[in-house]
This record gives sequence, C-alpha cells and structure tokens, in this order.
Amino acid sequence: MSRISSRRPGYTIDMTTGPIFANIVRFTLPLILTGTLQLLYNAADIIVVGRYGSDTSLAAVSSTGALINLIVNVFMGLSIGSSVLVSQCFGAGKMKDVSEAVHTSIAIAVLSGVAVGIFGFFASRGMLELMDSPDDVIDLSALYVKIFFIGTPFNMLYNFGAAILRAVGDTKRPLYFLMFSGVVNVVLNLVFVIIFGLDVAGVALATIISQAISALLVMLCLMHTDGPVKFSFKKLGIHGDKLVKILGVGLPAGIQGSVFSISNVIIQSSINAFGSAVMGGNGAAANIEGFIYTAMNSIYQAAITFVGQNFGAKQYKRIRAAAFECMGIVIFVGFGLGLLADIFSDNLLRIYTDNPAEIAFGKVRMNVICLTYFTCGTMDVLVGLLRGIGRSVIPTIDSILCVCGFRILWIYTYFAQFKATGAGTEDCLTTLYISYPISWVMATAVHAICFLIFFSIAKKKGRSEEPLPETVK
Repeated sequence: MSRISSRRPGYTIDMTTGPIFANIVRFTLPLILTGTLQLLYNAADIIVVGRYGSDTSLAAVSSTGALINLIVNVFMGLSIGSSVLVSQCFGAGKMKDVSEAVHTSIAIAVLSGVAVGIFGFFASRGMLELMDSPDDVIDLSALYVKIFFIGTPFNMLYNFGAAILRAVGDTKRPLYFLMFSGVVNVVLNLVFVIIFGLDVAGVALATIISQAISALLVMLCLMHTDGPVKFSFKKLGIHGDKLVKILGVGLPAGIQGSVFSISNVIIQSSINAFGSAVMGGNGAAANIEGFIYTAMNSIYQAAITFVGQNFGAKQYKRIRAAAFECMGIVIFVGFGLGLLADIFSDNLLRIYTDNPAEIAFGKVRMNVICLTYFTCGTMDVLVGLLRGIGRSVIPTIDSILCVCGFRILWIYTYFAQFKATGAGTEDCLTTLYISYPISWVMATAVHAICFLIFFSIAKKKGRSEEPLPETVK
C-alpha cells in the first residue's frame, strides 16, 4: 500500500518529499501557536490567582511545576517514543505497523495516566515537604497538585493522541482542539476564582476540565480520521513488538525528563528557601520564558518527525540538510525572542504581579536566562535528531551527566559556598541561575558529537539493507 495514497490532504505533511525548509515551517508554525496558546492558558491560571487569589496563591501555583513534571515526565516521554515509531513506519510505508503503533500508544496513555494520577495524588504532599515549601504556601500547593493529578488520564490521552497526529505531519488539528479547550479553561478560571472564590482549587478544576475536553476532541479526531492512524476501540491493545520499540525511545526520553525535573526540583528547593516573594517572581519569570521554550521546542518536535519519516524512507541527504536548517532556525528564534523578553522583562512581569519584590526577583532570573536560552534550543534540536534516527539512550545519558549532574554538583558546591559568604539574595539567585546556560552549552557540544557519529553509522547500515519498494519512496 502506498504511503501517499493513505494521506489526508490538508492535514498531514509528507516530510520525505518537497522543499525541506517549507515543510519544516509548515509543521512548526501550528506547533508554536499550539504551545503559545497552551502557555497563555497556563499563564491565565497564574495571573488570575496572582491578582484575585490570596497573598500566597501565586507562589503556591507557580512553584508546583517542577514537582508535577518530575512525576509526569517519565510517562509523557513515552509519547515521544510513539511519535518516533509512527513517523518511521509512516515514512517507510508500513501502514499496518502504523495502526498497531497507534492502538498500542493509546493503551499506554490510558494505563499510564491512571497510574500517574493515583501516585501523584497521594505522594504530592510528602514531596512538597521534601522541597521545603514554606508553611504559608504548602497547603495551597498540595491542594492544587492533588486536583491536577485527578486529570492526568486526560492529559496523557491528549498528549499521546497529539503525538500520533504530529508523527504524520498533522499539527493543525491539535491546535484547533487546544484553542477550544483553552478558551474554556480561561473562562472557568475567571468564574471559579472571581465569582465563586475557589482560589487555587478553582484554577486546578478549570485545568482538568479543559484537559478532558482536549482529550475527547483528539480521540474523536483519531476515530473519524482516514488512513492508518484511525483509532478503533476494537483494535485497542498492546502489541509487544511495538511496545518494545516505544519503550526503547520513549523510556529514556521520559527518564531524561524526570531527571531534568529532579535537578529543577533541587533548584526550586533552593529558591523556596528565600521565601514566597522569590518563589512568586521566579515562577512568573519561568512562565514568560516558557513562551520562548515553546517556540524552540516546536523545532525540536519538527526535527523528530522530519528525521523519523526520512529515516524510515532512507532519505539520508534530507536528514543532513534538515539538521542544519533546524539548528539555524532554533538559534534565530531562541536568541531573538530571548532578547525581546529581556528588554521588556519589567513590563512582562507586571502582567503577572504588581508586587515590586516579586518583579525585582523575576528580573534577576530573566537577565540570566533569556539571552542564553537559544543554547537550550540547540541542545533540544540535537536530541530530536538523535531520537529521530532511533537513538534515545545516548542523549539521555549525555543530558543526565551534562545537565542534571552538573546542576546538582553546582548547587551543592559552588552555590552553597557562595551563599555561605553572606551574599545578597539577588547575587545568590544569579549564581544559581548561571548553572542553566553552562549546562546547556556542555550538553549541546556532546550531543553534536554523538549525532555525527551515530548518523554516520545509521547511514552506512541503512544503505547496506534492501532498498524500499518504489511505491513507498
């Protein structure tokens, strides 16, 4: 069966043909819009509680991200494994394998969503205590996290479903679903917090309701779509060979995400020690930076899909060309947006809070991170290139050592010694935040070397194998 004949025009993008730059842009722009909208809706949570909630609500909500990511990321990483497997099978024209990968992925989403939700609900309070959450914040933080984890199954279903659609080049429909569910989220935030006075619980409830809507929409899309990604409850189940391949790519990616979160939890714990004003400013700054990261992460996802499809089709010249183009795009986007965010940091932070102390501490973080954030983008794109060719363990090991290991070492050695000198809060925070760009540069260098080596190996191995049938090239 030809791959081309199974496509649905207007949604999927065949990355194995046509102009490389144009395909990357067509794929990436809806992803950037999707991520930006998602962050706007998340920002609405923080803005609403920061302006209409209690005095510590902003700190309570904004300080939970590292903990949530720590628990969720292992299983969320499996969606990357699903995306890589579907894109490689799609690129090779193996439509039966695409279908089996889709149904295995949805089964994993359901099972992992339930497991993560139960664990996160019961473990959240104890883990917040380990993070040294202040007494005036921890009760609200625990309430927010508990409610959030109730909605984890919906969150998993949406992310796995969106990953499947992206694997065949469809980034438009996940955008439409998020636009609708996000509007619902914002409206419910205002209703629950301002009208009903539910504070932190209100934004958490709005979040899980909107996640349920997005999950329903993506599942309806898969059920009524044409081609190999069509979902049927009758076919739902786990195919062992597909599970192994998804785990082979997705589990290292998930472990990497969680280990990243461990280092971020340790950093957040260090931030928590400075009090709620620093926590609030750091959370607001991190949320603003998220918009830059979303744009760069969209290019990372484009790299995974582009390389995955062309790797399956054995189009090695296109992979090499795409690698250079993705790196150039992410540097341009990351540095440009980072520069703008740093220039307008004061105005941007005032959107989240009118507390002068929180604004001042937020600017400390942005002054360090924004101008160097493009190095995080180059690191991620190289990871995407490696995962696209099926190499997921190597970037995980590199990231654990160069990023997570370095940050933890930095916190317990140089930062601890600097803090012990009695330096001011802003100087201490600057010293803490510097660990981010240093770790990104180190990881970028190692990832680049690994990609050159393993792409060369994969290319030689692929050319020695039997060529694809003419109908699916």
